[in-house]
Order: sequence, then structure tokens, then C-alpha cells
Amino acid sequence: MSQKIKQTMKKLKILLFLTLTNMAFAQNKLFLYEYKFIPDSANKDNLKEELMILNIQKDRSEFYSSERYASDSTQLAQSKKGIMAMPFNKVMVNDRVIKYPHSNLINYITIMFWDKYTVKQDIDLKWHLENSFDTILGYKVQKATTDFGGRKWTAWFTKEIPIQDGPYKFKTLPGLILKVEDSTKNHSFELIGIKGNTTKFDYPNVNNSKGYNLNYDQYVTKYKNFRKNPTADLVGKIPDQRDANGNFRTSTQIIKELNDQWVERLKKDNNIIEIDLLK
Repeated sequence: MSQKIKQTMKKLKILLFLTLTNMAFAQNKLFLYEYKFIPDSANKDNLKEELMILNIQKDRSEFYSSERYASDSTQLAQSKKGIMAMPFNKVMVNDRVIKYPHSNLINYITIMFWDKYTVKQDIDLKWHLENSFDTILGYKVQKATTDFGGRKWTAWFTKEIPIQDGPYKFKTLPGLILKVEDSTKNHSFELIGIKGNTTKFDYPNVNNSKGYNLNYDQYVTKYKNFRKNPTADLVGKIPDQRDANGNFRTSTQIIKELNDQWVERLKKDNNIIEIDLLK
């Protein structure tokens, strides 16, 4: 066998080894991110934090709130016992993102009022790699920047974890994104831990809300209308009724009260991650 053929075979073996190693590392991992965000631009001291999970499976990744997952798991377990359980009594990040290898297509799952929407979105991020390096959790990371959702973002990724993925809708860098934040530092995700996961993952499907499938343009229209009139879809769905004190209220009165409450709530949610949706 010639020296040239031996060298070629050696290169193929190394390439195969690296490919198998990358596949083995990539599958069934939980990457834990700390999400820090400021919901109200008029109240910068109100910094929220939530533990988010990037769950890497063989055919997809799913990004979701740890607390929302616990709440949905509890509700599903109770419903299987015939018990009607309510979500945890606290504000949680409801959004979930499903991404697929070698594809710009994602499924973005969100809740508006009581309804759940699955939004198909095509995302093609234009990253600019910079000659700037740092260390996060012992991993050597490189800086990259992009524009997305009306914000300028800075990401730090590592080639030592060969997964072209990251938190929220961010992906397609040549390694896992360990940290990403916008230029105003109002939204940031940073890796705080990694866990192995040997079980096949299925997000708990809690059928306590109506589900709709939308393309991205339909979602933008729906979201902007929701911000203007949160309870528009409730008209005709809530009957006249008496409250716990026996006071009679019409359907119109109940919906108006709910709408006023949500309008005030949304006024303080004016610094959303994809800020261009508010334009």
C-alpha cells in the first residue's frame, strides 16, 4: 500500500472518529442557561431571572423554561389521575423553541391569553465572527455578533462543544453558544451547567388551551392585535354570571375588566426580546 493511500485512510479514520465523537457529545444533553431580562424599560431595577433548558435530542433541540416544564409536567400527571390542576401561581416564561439540525426552520410555541400558538419561522442569522476570545465555564469561547428581532446581539461560542445551537432562536455558529446578550444588556442568556440525559424526551402536552398553527406573518398580525385588544377572542365565549358574592355581571362587563387588567399588564411588558414586534 502506497504512503499516499495510507495517509488518505488515516485522514478518513480521524474524520470518522471526530464525526462519531461529535454525534455522541451532541445527543441527549441538557444545557442549563440563566436568563436575565428587564420586562419594563421604565423600571430598570426590575431584573427578572429564570432557569432555561436547551434540551439536545438526536433529531431536534427544545428550549424552554425549567419552571414552566415543571408546571406542565405536574398538570399532565394530575390530569392522568382525573384531577384538574392549575399552573403554578407565578409569572413564567411561556415561550418554547424547537430547532432542527441543518435547517433554518424553527417552531416557536407561545401563549397569548389562554390560547397556544405554534409558529413556523425561517431564521437565517448573519453572524460576524470577531477575533476576540474569552473563557466561560472553562471553555474557550469566541465572539460573534448579529442583528435579530430589532436588537444587536453579541454571542460567545465554543468549538469545544460541537453543537451548532444555542439559547432561544440563536444557532448556526460553529459551536455551542454559551452566552448571548443584546447591546442594551436588557436580555442575556448564559450557560451555567451541563447535564446528561439518557431518556427520550417529549415535552408534556397539557391540553388546557386551544391550539393554533400560524406562519410568521400571521403571528405578527395576531400578536400586534393582541397587544391592542387582549380579550378580543373572548367576545361571545363568556356568559353572564354572578361572582362569589352574588353580584351579577354581564359578559361585556367581565371581558372589559379582563381587558383593562391585561392592557395594564402589557404596558409593563414593553421591553420584549424581539422588540421590533412593538413597532
